[in-house]
Amino acid sequence: MDPKKDAVVETIGEIGTEVTEQTKSLFHIDELKEYIKGPNLFKLAIILVTLIIFYTLYRILKNILKKRIAVKMEPHNAQMLSKAVSYVFYILMGMYILSLFGIDLKAIWGAAGVAGLAIGFAAQTSVSNIISGLFVVSEKTLKIGDYIEVGGVAGTVDTIGLLSIKIHTADNQMIRIPNSSIINNNLINYSRFPKRRFVFEIPIGYDMDLKYVYNVVSKIPAKCKSVIKDPAPLLFYDGFGDAIKLKLAVWFNNGDLFAVKTEVYTEIVKTCREENVTIPFTHYDITILNDKGKKESLPELAIPSGSKKTSASKKSAAKNVAGRKKRGPVSAAEKRAIEAGILSDMEEDDIK
Repeated sequence: MDPKKDAVVETIGEIGTEVTEQTKSLFHIDELKEYIKGPNLFKLAIILVTLIIFYTLYRILKNILKKRIAVKMEPHNAQMLSKAVSYVFYILMGMYILSLFGIDLKAIWGAAGVAGLAIGFAAQTSVSNIISGLFVVSEKTLKIGDYIEVGGVAGTVDTIGLLSIKIHTADNQMIRIPNSSIINNNLINYSRFPKRRFVFEIPIGYDMDLKYVYNVVSKIPAKCKSVIKDPAPLLFYDGFGDAIKLKLAVWFNNGDLFAVKTEVYTEIVKTCREENVTIPFTHYDITILNDKGKKESLPELAIPSGSKKTSASKKSAAKNVAGRKKRGPVSAAEKRAIEAGILSDMEEDDIK
């Protein structure tokens, strides 16, 4: 045989032996072999059988909770109960295994107490959220599937936990809300009751006959199929401002908000147009003054003699002047303002 090949084989064998020894040392293979002999082997068998029995009982209990008890509870309460049962099972199993190996649990409980104090100071926020979570669950102010709003954030509840709740928005974004935020802020639950009300504000001009407008608008709810009749819609005037405020409050089934908004707003515009009811909106009155504060002559609006205007700008100015003439005589000041590009076809009608 080749001496070089023999040397390579011998080196590989030494490396393999060294790796094996290190593996045995790392995982204490030899100690485990000694431990599982004799009485210890019987003890391990008992531990294994006990764990199988406890795990089987745990699964049976979980199935009973899921099929018989959880169906009578709110989904979030059933979810939290299932988690609590799981945590208790794992803790008890860990303590049982430690006791079988002769580990003193009193020392562990003492260390856990000290560690608990340290963790409590370091995790005050988490503890606050857990306590708040207990209040959230006990008060039953929300449940999975409700549409809520907390601190300006709105969405549908997906999960309720001891630390936080998770919701998804109308844009399908997941948001986590700490339970302390729910306790410390106003919670709006839009799904709490089967019916909702929405108030539409309709501005009415001061020159309108208010009784006539009231009678016209009162017919609108009956034309909207998503608006329910019981409770009856409510129509009332509610103050003055840029316009008289007329408010229409309608009831609808929860979940029909967007349909109701579309139907009512559409019907308001349609009915007001048919019945010649004016819905005022913001207008801008433009007054052009010269450097002396007078409206009669506006020499500064004249186009400088050295300036050049394109054919497109001339056509635009001519169009604006023509459009203004249709509404009445055009003054010389208005004509110069239009030609100078200061007034557009949409603005010149508001000149005083």
